[in-house]
Amino acid sequence: LVVVAIMGMLAALAVVALNNARARARDARRVSDVKQIQTALELYYLDNNDYPATPASSIVTDLCLSATNDFNATCSGTVYMAQVPENPKPYDDHAECTAAYADYLYTRNDSNSYHLSYCVGADIGQIGAGLHTATPGGIVED
Repeated sequence: LVVVAIMGMLAALAVVALNNARARARDARRVSDVKQIQTALELYYLDNNDYPATPASSIVTDLCLSATNDFNATCSGTVYMAQVPENPKPYDDHAECTAAYADYLYTRNDSNSYHLSYCVGADIGQIGAGLHTATPGGIVED
């Protein structure tokens, strides 16, 4: 009976540790995705001296970033990112991470600047939990 109780406690601890590891992995992937999108945007800017136009809904998830179509469902010309990755689910693992941040949101401010909004559930490296904006200057906390 004691052995069964100990096994149950170990199993409970393993489940908690696994859930924490999954949450940290989702946040690390979000930061990695945003950095990849930033790299594609900078390559676009180098070739076009301009950032791509804001898509109709500002949502860039699952869109292609290409030279002639900007963010679009189809690629044409030079392709900078064949498909913007999807935000890993669940996306609401922090109070500020609401349905509005289920996708990566892109807005071009002018020809020399943009905002790429996203949310992380917990601290990941130097990036704290909550809402963040990636810009040509780096990642800033909202």
